[in-house]
Amino acid sequence: MDNGAEERRCVVVVEDGSAMFSEEEVREICGFKRGGDDHVEVTCGCTSHCYGDAVGTLRVFVSGDLEISCDCTPGCQEDKLTPAAFEKHSGRETARKWKNNIWVIVDGEKVPLSKTALLKYYNQALSKTANRSQTGRVCHRDEFLRCTQCNKLRRFRLRTKEECRAYHDAFINDHWKCSDMPYDKITCEEDEERASRRVYRGCLRSTTCKGCTSCVCFGCGTCRFSDCRCQTCIDFTRNTKP
Repeated sequence: MDNGAEERRCVVVVEDGSAMFSEEEVREICGFKRGGDDHVEVTCGCTSHCYGDAVGTLRVFVSGDLEISCDCTPGCQEDKLTPAAFEKHSGRETARKWKNNIWVIVDGEKVPLSKTALLKYYNQALSKTANRSQTGRVCHRDEFLRCTQCNKLRRFRLRTKEECRAYHDAFINDHWKCSDMPYDKITCEEDEERASRRVYRGCLRSTTCKGCTSCVCFGCGTCRFSDCRCQTCIDFTRNTKP
């Protein structure tokens, strides 16, 4: 077998010598290439009905991490975005479903990430996180804030650092209102989420988590911010060992 055939068969070789993706898994994916010993790169995009296609480069790491460098416009400086942040940056109207909204080109067609093998390491890492959460590891469940104008509760998902920051900034804003929601732009006229649905908080340990101390985070590097001047973040930053 020549070197070219071997490279196609074992696209990325990790430390144990196994291939990260097989030729069959990545066949016909546009822009797919080896990015290093621990990741691959592939052309991706997200479509907004208002702004059109935002194109970027997705880096898939064997650790499960995903990063996107955006090329939506010449000179765009957005790099190392999470998929959720790239989805938001693209102006996608129905955000928070990045697995379906972010696509790659396969044989000339736009195919959602969820329908490719590119998420297999991400899903494996997520599964391990869920298992640790069930044994007591803290997590960030969904939280709600009440609009100061219409008095309706609005849900905030806290899966990524960006989402935690959005909730944190809204929480310390004494005049927060529905129109300030950082994603899924809404107005006060829209219905409040049903009470029966609000009991499901997205906690990896229990979907109906009521906030027990064994699964809710009270401060970590994901939900506390060194550049924030609120007392909670200041105290956390001072007390955290370097």
